[in-house]
Amino acid sequence: MATVGHNTGHFDVEKVRADFPILDEPLPSGQRLTYIDNAATTQKPSAVLEASDGYYRHANANVHRAIHTLSQRATQQYEATRDRIAAFVNAASRDDVVFTKGTTDGINLVAQSFVRPRLAEGDEIVLTEVEHHSNIVPWQLIAEATGAQIVVVPVGDDGSIDAADFESRLGPRTKFAAFAHIANAIGTRLPVEAMIEAAHKRDVPVLIDGAQAIAHQPVDLQALSPEFYVFSGHKVFGPTGVGALIGKADYLQAASPYQGGGDMIDTVSFAGTTYNDVPYKFEAGTPNIAGVAALGAAIDYTNKLDLTAVAAHEHELLKSATAAIEEMDGLHIIGTTPDKAGIISMVMDDVHAHDIGTLLDESGIAIRTGHHCAMPLMARFGVSATARASFAAYNNQADVDALIKGLHSIQRIFG
Repeated sequence: MATVGHNTGHFDVEKVRADFPILDEPLPSGQRLTYIDNAATTQKPSAVLEASDGYYRHANANVHRAIHTLSQRATQQYEATRDRIAAFVNAASRDDVVFTKGTTDGINLVAQSFVRPRLAEGDEIVLTEVEHHSNIVPWQLIAEATGAQIVVVPVGDDGSIDAADFESRLGPRTKFAAFAHIANAIGTRLPVEAMIEAAHKRDVPVLIDGAQAIAHQPVDLQALSPEFYVFSGHKVFGPTGVGALIGKADYLQAASPYQGGGDMIDTVSFAGTTYNDVPYKFEAGTPNIAGVAALGAAIDYTNKLDLTAVAAHEHELLKSATAAIEEMDGLHIIGTTPDKAGIISMVMDDVHAHDIGTLLDESGIAIRTGHHCAMPLMARFGVSATARASFAAYNNQADVDALIKGLHSIQRIFG
């Protein structure tokens, strides 16, 4: 078993760990917390906690609606986060950034506001078999309402998605395509560049679910050039209940408002209403202002980490854990593509995934068990659930060692 290491290459993981107070959280078992459930949500650095608290202590007011000092402070923090996100993902303009409640909200916004009005019976939406339910169900809803069809690109035995197979499923009735940047359940990095290029050759707009990529690798939207990209704040060391949709300007302009009220209006009368400019026409009501302020702090923090270094660090942890698991009899990894993110989804002979999760928790190890909101993918591999470990910037070799030790212990318990 590998020994505890403080650095992977030039990445100082122990310095990063010191920024996250919860990693020192005492557990009822008295064990050290080994948090490797980052595909579900990431922990928060002190800077993010302070930003949320600071908003309520020093700037608690609504945005865009008053001239008093607190409202001006709140508006400045809110809009500064829009600037930070635009720079972080290299968006063409700050006005391309729409604040949402998260990835799911962003996908539903695009489905209802842009795609649904453009569908007719027999039209097609192309998805892949590795998608999260949040990138399946919204498209099913509008397909059912319009008579459109869902076309699914199958996943390979190793968990891969083939770009040529995706291209072959684009036809004359294809009106939209939506797929993950990284598959949440098994860590597959989809060939998004090739898939976007194939779609654009047929004038098919694309949405990318970036929830699992945003904190784990650089994202350059002007290079990728999807029509829409969505992510959640809580997947990038930020708070829950906030995220962003980044869209190309002409596509956002062409989309109808998703909800009514508040900042999305320009003028209102009983004879009719006119709408605010993009991005505000999609930001109805009082937003999650504290969450947006904290998301700005999370983006700043992630920028300082250097996501290229983070990706390399997580890959080394993945290699270490994968090698150890592959040496264990009766333990099987689902999703084995060579270029995958730091996610390991596994099953153990004669032991249910929930039992694995429960016993690991008794040793202070937090993983995720279940279908991971990817039931079609689980069905494809003939399992009802897996045990999933997923790494982030603050994980170290000690976390890998704890996981492997815990898995060995479970195998001894079950004989």
